[in-house]
Amino acid sequence: MYRAGFVGILGRPNVGKSTLLNAILGQKIAITSPRVQTTRHRIRGVLSLPERGQIVFLDTPGFSKPLDKLGEFLTAEAKHALEDADIFLFVVDGSLMAGKGDQWLAEQLKASGKYILFIINKIDQVKDPVERQRLKESYLKLFEGYQAYDYLTVSALTGKRLQEIPKILLKHLPQGAPIYAEDELTDQRIRDIAQEMIREQAMRLTLEELPHSIAVLINTFDESDPNCIRIDATVYVEQDSQKGIVIGKQGQMIKKIGQAARKDIEILTESKVYLELNVKVKKNWRKDAQFLKLLGLS
Repeated sequence: MYRAGFVGILGRPNVGKSTLLNAILGQKIAITSPRVQTTRHRIRGVLSLPERGQIVFLDTPGFSKPLDKLGEFLTAEAKHALEDADIFLFVVDGSLMAGKGDQWLAEQLKASGKYILFIINKIDQVKDPVERQRLKESYLKLFEGYQAYDYLTVSALTGKRLQEIPKILLKHLPQGAPIYAEDELTDQRIRDIAQEMIREQAMRLTLEELPHSIAVLINTFDESDPNCIRIDATVYVEQDSQKGIVIGKQGQMIKKIGQAARKDIEILTESKVYLELNVKVKKNWRKDAQFLKLLGLS
């Protein structure tokens, strides 16, 4: 009996949704960062289990109050997943007590009436067993009286119990034919994933100095040389002072960003990559609807 369908991965910002998706798929297609709002698109990750079924994951931005046009886009993306998904994977940070945001999101999911696999992530970070149980119970209370759910405590970072997730999800997906070819991993273009990988490294390496104001746009993605992909990209910031931070002293920071991103892109493409990065200032780009459209964020 073959099953196939869409699973929406939802949760508040920075609970480990993208790390979880990458670990389940066994390959990096979603970027990760300690910052909130790292994910900016719904990313379809495809897990095909031969002769059993196909799970199409919709990774979403974390639900948060929109403060600008970028925030409005991210919230709309997350809400679309509520409609598109057959079932849900609801991820929370088990190292923290359940909060009002978790309660609000749980209510949204329960109102759909759909099956929910509730993932308590990062629980391994809490060493005291009494405290660990107290934290877990604060989340389980969110689903009191709701029948269509199961829960797992996992660690997306170490891989603990992740192998159980696809088995459980598959049981609750509708019967049907594969949605994607069985050798497909995502419907995202390699160019788009590469663009996100550059942004990830820029965010990681400037973590202590920059607010969440980095955008990346690939200008050229040239695959004409079978031995080397040539990429020219621009890193955008919102203020002149931020440009200096991204470039770094004698260009050392932008060099580090380029080296780290190039390694990730070479693994993704299984090809040698030449990466050229420039840095430009785009004042208030998060409020600029036209620029967001250029980035594919509209």
